Amino acid sequence: MQIKTAEKGKTTEEIEEIAKEEGIKPKKLAKKVAKGQVVIPKNINREIQQPTGIGEGLTTKVNANIGTSPDYQDIDIELEKAKTAIKAGADTIMDLSLGENMDETLRKILEETEVPVGTVPIYQTFQEKQIPDITTEDIIKSIEKHGEMGVDFITIHSGITEEVLKTLENTERKMDIVSRGGSLISAWMSYHEKQNPVYSEFHEIIEIASRYDLTLSLGDGMRPGCIDDSTDKPQLKELQTLSRQVEACQKNKVQVMVEGPGHIPLNEIKFNIEIQKKLCNKAPFYVLGPIVTDIATGYDHIAGAIGGALAASAGADYLCYVTPAEHLCLPNTKDVENGVVATKIAAHAADISKGIGREKDSRMASARTELDWETQMENAIYPETPRKLRKERPTQEPEACSMCSDKCAIKTARKYIKNN
Repeated sequence: MQIKTAEKGKTTEEIEEIAKEEGIKPKKLAKKVAKGQVVIPKNINREIQQPTGIGEGLTTKVNANIGTSPDYQDIDIELEKAKTAIKAGADTIMDLSLGENMDETLRKILEETEVPVGTVPIYQTFQEKQIPDITTEDIIKSIEKHGEMGVDFITIHSGITEEVLKTLENTERKMDIVSRGGSLISAWMSYHEKQNPVYSEFHEIIEIASRYDLTLSLGDGMRPGCIDDSTDKPQLKELQTLSRQVEACQKNKVQVMVEGPGHIPLNEIKFNIEIQKKLCNKAPFYVLGPIVTDIATGYDHIAGAIGGALAASAGADYLCYVTPAEHLCLPNTKDVENGVVATKIAAHAADISKGIGREKDSRMASARTELDWETQMENAIYPETPRKLRKERPTQEPEACSMCSDKCAIKTARKYIKNN
């Protein structure tokens, strides 16, 4: 139990390991965990080879979403995506599967990956039953089930209330609800004419989370789906609800983080980070992108990386990757790789602005100065790609590259300006 141990002034194995990896003192990290400023997703029913810390003062972390869909249900392909994502640098994986064999898919991902794994339990509830037949008990049971299976963190859309939906109805939004989980919960509320069960039974969810040391990720069901809807009343109304739930989690020693907006123009990102941190007592902030333009279809991993770099430099702690397939189709393995690498670049660029992780860039600069290609490859954010490119397009000048060949700027400067 991370928070309960940290509050006693002690450290867990995960705190010790993460502190070493991050280059900080274990006691300092433990204090941040105790305050709720850092979470360490780790279910008591699961062993993790690569634990990770998410939050203030740590390197920015990256999540990759995978999972089957009703149209594509090959579990082996999803496992390949998970392994590709981890190889490319993903710190966590979320299984967002729909369709058949959801238990088997999740079980295999939990068994065959070595990083924290998250889910959205209600996806299974709404896959197995139709909205008219779903009860509050069904939703709570799905959360309990995922905790028992060993899931390390779960997204719950607990901030959508009847009041929030009234705010949505009275707001001119272009895209209403674009969150899958948010739309399902809202549809259930509308059909049954009842309060959101994840909101009304939040105390029970806290008890489940406490039993398994399950980290709660409070989902942003009202996130904007286009920049015209950014930072509007429904989004901020939901955030106010989430802030009260963060307080309840921290009071009950349950690890919690908050999910943030999707489509946000650059000039509004800093405000969104600041208001979340202020309202939510510095709980870790987990953002999707943010995607900074709506017209990057096919290249949304780039739009997301631009937004992610600015968001993380402003204080976001955790970036959910975006792939080139966003808004188009289920991503394939190459899309996953591209999405993770783009988001890792954004995370690292933001960390540099916060004084973290610059050493690798210094080593890269020295290696380029010395035309030391092997060291350049070793320090690249994803060595596989530069190795492949250099092999595909060789040069007659082995020290240089095929862009400049014998007109290499570094070689010319070395020979005629520095005379060495």
